[in-house]
Amino acid sequence: MCYTYIVECRDKTFYTGWTTDLKKRVKAHNDKKGAKYTKSRTPVRLVYYEEYETKQEAMKREYALKQLSRKEKEALIGFTEDKDT
Repeated sequence: MCYTYIVECRDKTFYTGWTTDLKKRVKAHNDKKGAKYTKSRTPVRLVYYEEYETKQEAMKREYALKQLSRKEKEALIGFTEDKDT
């Protein structure tokens, strides 16, 4: 199984990626071994994910999510300003 995911960083920005192991990938981000973008923005927390059968599907969806505006991503994940962090 492959996953496309969104994490919220310490500075309240979103990072979108794909992986075959969500738990391991979020841990890697928080251990500063993930993406360059998240290294200085830890801790991150998983706020959204989708499952896919293939890497190609997950990567295609990752690209599509990265094209969304912040407001569109917030609507997708059901984000609200008063949500616990």
